[in-house]
Amino acid sequence: MGDLDELRGEGWRRLLAAARRRLDKTGGETIGFIGLTDPSDEERLVVNEIVGPRRGEPVRRPTISMAELDRALRQAYGVGLLKALASLDRPDRPVDQTGALGEISRDGTVARLVKQGDGDLLGRAAAVLDRLPARDVPLPVLAEWATGDASALSGTPLAGLVLRALVLWQGAARPSGREAERHVWNDAGVVVDDMASQVLVLNLHVREGHMIAGWLEDAASSGIPFRLTLHQLMAGPLTPDIEEIFVCESAAVLRAAAAELAAYSLPLVCAEGPASVACHRLLGAAVGGGARVRWRNDFDWPGLRMTDAATQRYAASPWRMGAGDYREAARAGGSEPLEGTPAASPWDERLAAEMARERRAVREERLLPALLADLRR
Repeated sequence: MGDLDELRGEGWRRLLAAARRRLDKTGGETIGFIGLTDPSDEERLVVNEIVGPRRGEPVRRPTISMAELDRALRQAYGVGLLKALASLDRPDRPVDQTGALGEISRDGTVARLVKQGDGDLLGRAAAVLDRLPARDVPLPVLAEWATGDASALSGTPLAGLVLRALVLWQGAARPSGREAERHVWNDAGVVVDDMASQVLVLNLHVREGHMIAGWLEDAASSGIPFRLTLHQLMAGPLTPDIEEIFVCESAAVLRAAAAELAAYSLPLVCAEGPASVACHRLLGAAVGGGARVRWRNDFDWPGLRMTDAATQRYAASPWRMGAGDYREAARAGGSEPLEGTPAASPWDERLAAEMARERRAVREERLLPALLADLRR
């Protein structure tokens, strides 16, 4: 395996900077493409190592898929893109996760544990850390592997000690709250709750042939909604075999599509509010497989933010999320006061301006006839 310090060289510097910017937009998903304008000889050499030499005249702005870059790093250095960037960005962290426990011992934590009769806690924490970083391992599974107790890392002193060591190793801020702790675990490749994270789909055909794919195929052939858990997506990875996938916010839209269109509806995913990890995992696989995403939300400020985030993360096309669509939905009745902090609508600036002027929020169900017309095969 190569030395990660090689990635600090001239040939890699701009490429990895572009990758960081792309990850910021995709929320850490290694999807989409990056490019280098007027690359130097050293940069072209790196690009050729990743995608292979190209015939003909050198292009002015070669592009590389994030998946290709991640794969090339794993083959050459034994770590993926996220781990490589973490190593480069935090050179002064402890050498490894277990080594971070040595940092904790200096602040008196270990002495307190021994005094309280919890001295063995340090050994169990080391056993957990020895198994990290992982790759999408559920938290109870990690706990069972390392300690023999599936609940050992659920709100226990051991969990707190491991989290402190991970924070030191990652060079991150100390987490405050469950969501921040979830991010620390996720960065170490640990899934906190793979059963609760779900995504609702309709008529989703996939390329794989395993058991879970078979369930999806049976449901799609009958136009029956199907709920996928993150656990299922990890147990049987799925690649949607489609050219275009629609995303709505409300389950009422998907329910109406199933009732009226059944198997004749185009593929539809329901985020049910802010998209879950399971939803992001499925859509990331869809985009990675070449699918285009069409996305919509309610006409309220959170809805604009979620749609904007989807355009950045998945290069999604807003689906009936223009100012004209807002007016049509408002005419259908059933609006309510628009509250909260205003948001922008970069894909149609008139939309945010009109919403601010009207001060009315409208749910996407008010556009059901038009949405169902779009979804009809």
